[in-house]
Amino acid sequence: MIIAITRFQLPKPITPSEAREIFLSTAPTYQAVAGLVRKHYVLSEDGTTAGGVYLWNSRAEADAMYTDSWRAFVREKYGTDPSVTYFDSPVVVDNVAQEIFAND
Repeated sequence: MIIAITRFQLPKPITPSEAREIFLSTAPTYQAVAGLVRKHYVLSEDGTTAGGVYLWNSRAEADAMYTDSWRAFVREKYGTDPSVTYFDSPVVVDNVAQEIFAND
């Protein structure tokens, strides 16, 4: 599995309630995306940085998301360019499902 962390500096700080409203407006676009297991929207405590933590089945599926059009969408929505950092995630502990997942 692959973790992708996206980040972008906001032009001005936002509150958690503003972030919630903005994030809820974009959340449906991530439903049923091939290979996306889970997305967590994130906002820094000072409200100046936002982004997401994504769990993907594969790097190829993640790469299919972070296209020039996705970057343009983020730029238009938030007024800034995003960065994307990838990490291999060989083991995941899921306490809700009470399971441990490991790459083969």
